[in-house]
Amino acid sequence: MTVNCGHLLCHNRILGYTEAKRIVTLKERILKVQERVARACRRVGRSQEEVTIVTVGKGFSATAVGEVLAAGLQDIGENRVSEAADKYRALSHAPIQPRWHMVGHLQRNKIRSALRTFDIIHSVDSVSLAEAINRRAERLVPIFIEVNVSGESSKFGFRPQELDSAVASIAGLPMVEVRGLMTVASPVTEAERVRPQFAQMREFANRLGLKDLSMGMTDDFEVAIEEGATLVRIGRAIFGGRP
Repeated sequence: MTVNCGHLLCHNRILGYTEAKRIVTLKERILKVQERVARACRRVGRSQEEVTIVTVGKGFSATAVGEVLAAGLQDIGENRVSEAADKYRALSHAPIQPRWHMVGHLQRNKIRSALRTFDIIHSVDSVSLAEAINRRAERLVPIFIEVNVSGESSKFGFRPQELDSAVASIAGLPMVEVRGLMTVASPVTEAERVRPQFAQMREFANRLGLKDLSMGMTDDFEVAIEEGATLVRIGRAIFGGRP
C-alpha cells in the first residue's frame, strides 16, 4: 500500500517510527544481555548486582550512547581518548550522566585528555604509565591493572610473573587507586576455552586482595562472570554490528 500524505509531517512520522523501532531493538538487546548476566550469576550463586555492564561505544555515535543511557545503563566504555572526548562534550548536558571507562590502550600523550574525560581507567599496563597518571592527576583516579594472561605478543599488560611487583609499586602512588585487575582473553569460537584464563585472573586478584575484575566481552562474558568478573565490557551484543 502506498501512503501519500502530501505533507512533511507524514515524512517526519515515518522517520519517528523508524527511530522508535531502532530504540526498541536496542532496549531488547540490553534486556537480553541483562538476562544472560543474571543466568550466569545464578549458575554460580552470585547476585546480579555484583556485575556491572560496561557498554563499549567504540565506533558508535553520541546519540547511540545517549540511547543506552536512556535505557538504563550508565557505565560507558571507550577505546580511544579523542572519540570519547567528543562524546563527553556531546552528552555533557544529558539528563543522565555516564560513568566513562577507558578500556583501550592509553598512550602517554593522551593522559591529560583522558583524565579530563574518564572516571575510571581499565588499561594501566606499565608502572611508568601509572606514574605518569599519578603526576598529572588532580583527583584520585581509580584504575585497573591490565594483565596479559593469555601471553599473546599482540596484547598489552603485565605478564603474570611481573604482577606482584607491579601492584606493589603502583599501590604506593598517592593519586591512583588500584580497584582491581583487567584482561582481554584470547579470541576463541568457544568461550569455555578461555575459562582457565579467567580462573587464573580470579586467583591473582584473590592473592593480591583486589575485589574487582574487569574481564569478559560479547563472546565470553558469561564464562567470565562464572569465574568472578565484576565488570564486563560489552559492545556488539548491545549495539549490534559496528558501523
